[in-house]
Amino acid sequence: MTTTTKRTLLKATIAALTIGLALPALAQEKPVIASIVFQGDSFMKSLQQGVKDGAAAGGAEVLEINIDGDQAKETEAIDTYIARKVDAIVIAPLSATNSAAALKRAKDAGIAVIALNGGLQDGSIAAATFSTSNTDLGKTSGAAAAKFITEKLGGKAKVGILAFSSLLPEQSGERTGGFKGAAAQGNQIDIEAAQDAWLPEKAVTVATDIMTANPEINVIFAANEGGTIGAMQAVRNAGKAGQVFVFGIDGSEQLAKGLTAGDDVLQAVTAQSPREMGKMGAEAALKVLKGEAVEAKTVVPTLPLNRNDPAGIEAFLASLK
Repeated sequence: MTTTTKRTLLKATIAALTIGLALPALAQEKPVIASIVFQGDSFMKSLQQGVKDGAAAGGAEVLEINIDGDQAKETEAIDTYIARKVDAIVIAPLSATNSAAALKRAKDAGIAVIALNGGLQDGSIAAATFSTSNTDLGKTSGAAAAKFITEKLGGKAKVGILAFSSLLPEQSGERTGGFKGAAAQGNQIDIEAAQDAWLPEKAVTVATDIMTANPEINVIFAANEGGTIGAMQAVRNAGKAGQVFVFGIDGSEQLAKGLTAGDDVLQAVTAQSPREMGKMGAEAALKVLKGEAVEAKTVVPTLPLNRNDPAGIEAFLASLK
């Protein structure tokens, strides 16, 4: 073998080895999704869990914050995420109007904005919105109350309402309005008192005071989970089980157990599907980041839960696991 032939073979071997040795792939950074909610109840926790589920399936990282009903804190969080250059913000806005300015800054900075649980009045900011109609939530609970009032209370009811209008006036108004309209179908409904109380401890106190000041009340409607839990406990504490009946909005393990309790206090609630909503929000964010088309608005249906439908309650409890 000549020297030239040896050199040729050596070069060919080196080339083959070079081709066979793959260089390490450059590490791809994970997309970062900021998840923002406005309170720490089970609904919002499930919403954020859904965001984490959807993000994990798509290989994204999630940063979470609960702004505890503070508009200034929400704005600060959004601005912080803008400065951090997250890829997307998936948010349950505190206000359909007041949350818009900060989120528009995020959009203008190239961040994909996905709105959950009601969304924004300005439809140009969020690339996609996932929500359950607050009016429909109220109507569904109101329809259950209407049937109960007709069949059990002779078509007449004195009603106390626990709302959250000082926290979220748009959502609270739509829920309570939907309830009142539906409950009045075929019945005589008198609203004796309406006050804000959306956290359980506060709702116990407010519901107790309402019943004390208005002993003729026989129905309480609470517009969210915390209010419903508090109203249920207040009726029990007052020894008015079988005299005052509670209808509410939102679904949780505690409320499902209230519907199956033998005291007959909690009659019906209308749940949403927060975990699924959050998952859909994260999935939409990842699609937007890939340049894929997404639906501008998706309505997630209501889920009625009634003590007369134990199979439905059991199915709901199973879905929480």
